[in-house]
Amino acid sequence: MTTAIAMTTDLKLLVFTALLSIVMWLPYILMGITHFGLMRMVSYPACNYSELPQWAQRLHRAHMNVVENLAPFAVLVIVAHLTGAANEATALGANLFFWSRLVQVAGQTAGIPFVRTIAFFVGWVGNIIILLQILG
Repeated sequence: MTTAIAMTTDLKLLVFTALLSIVMWLPYILMGITHFGLMRMVSYPACNYSELPQWAQRLHRAHMNVVENLAPFAVLVIVAHLTGAANEATALGANLFFWSRLVQVAGQTAGIPFVRTIAFFVGWVGNIIILLQILG
């Protein structure tokens, strides 16, 4: 018989971050299909995204950034959970990471200056908060 594991705030936000990375590609891929046609989008070599509208290029880059940062965030959240280090501070770190990623995606896609960098830094701080709880 297995015991259910409680879904902490940290784990929920990890799942929401994974969901974000799962659905982010839809708008820019649909734009690519509209722009290049379905056959070209599914053919090799891959289409050059620099030919898409600027917002789609920025969303693609934002998606790649979320995917790149999902792994370290996931490791930190899972290790904090497994070691019993998950607490209010790790929940704060996870909230900072997740919500800053949403702001980064929206700001970067819209092309708002400085939003990407500030949001990235806030998310990084969230990861550091979780890390310090693990090492603490």
